[in-house]
Amino acid sequence: MAVRLFEGKDHASSYQKYRVSPSEELLSRVLTFLRRNTDSPCQLAVDVGCGSGQGTTLLALHFTQVVGTDISPAQLEQAVKHSSAPNISYRECPAEELPFEDASVDLVTVMSAFHWFDHSRFLQEADRILRPKGCLAILNYTVDIALSYGDCNEELKNICNEYHDILQSHRHAYIGPGSQALYEQTYNSLPYPVKEWEPCFWVRQQVPLSRYLGLMKSFSCYQLLLQKNPEEASRLSQNITQRLLSAMKVTSTETEVTMAVRYFYLLACKPSAE
Repeated sequence: MAVRLFEGKDHASSYQKYRVSPSEELLSRVLTFLRRNTDSPCQLAVDVGCGSGQGTTLLALHFTQVVGTDISPAQLEQAVKHSSAPNISYRECPAEELPFEDASVDLVTVMSAFHWFDHSRFLQEADRILRPKGCLAILNYTVDIALSYGDCNEELKNICNEYHDILQSHRHAYIGPGSQALYEQTYNSLPYPVKEWEPCFWVRQQVPLSRYLGLMKSFSCYQLLLQKNPEEASRLSQNITQRLLSAMKVTSTETEVTMAVRYFYLLACKPSAE
């Protein structure tokens, strides 16, 4: 990996607890693309930069074997701890050095991690391990998450946007102004002739407000602020929490809200060797 983050045990635990997973509908789009472009059974999927394994687990119902890889021992410890499917295993390795044979993998997924990789080296490695007509799926979601509750949606939107803007000012320099431009550029430059780009796919779910608050604190931009200035990070989180509760006219962060997360993704099929 080009950048090593998310490696502390406390952060890994928070990551496992709060990070969102692709919805069934989003995963269905990935699998539909794969099945439309392949004539082989779904045997091996590799989830690169798997973190604490939320996305890896989703793949287990659809493949004979699923392997999650990550460079962080703390993240993999969480993944193993919360994994029960017998066809899932995990490997500690860089995204640019994957321990799989040439042309052996049916699907390579990257869920919210590609922007931390050495992009060109990873794409070369993914191409190496994908079998002909195997597929690559690179997904991510934005930090500008929307909340809905009662008749205060506009006020919640303003508070969340302010929170997002503050956190974005602390993002890691490696991802520049944002990751979506990188993903779209990667899609445009990828030499595979069969590919798809989706810039906006909303996933909505009912969650406690605490889930949103925990998710935001798991992002690298908040964690970087926390490392730099713990008191400022704590004040920011407490201020946002109180303002959201006040806008909602409730006292408990376990009050359920609708959380809308915007994904973007690219799908690509490796050409046949013929």
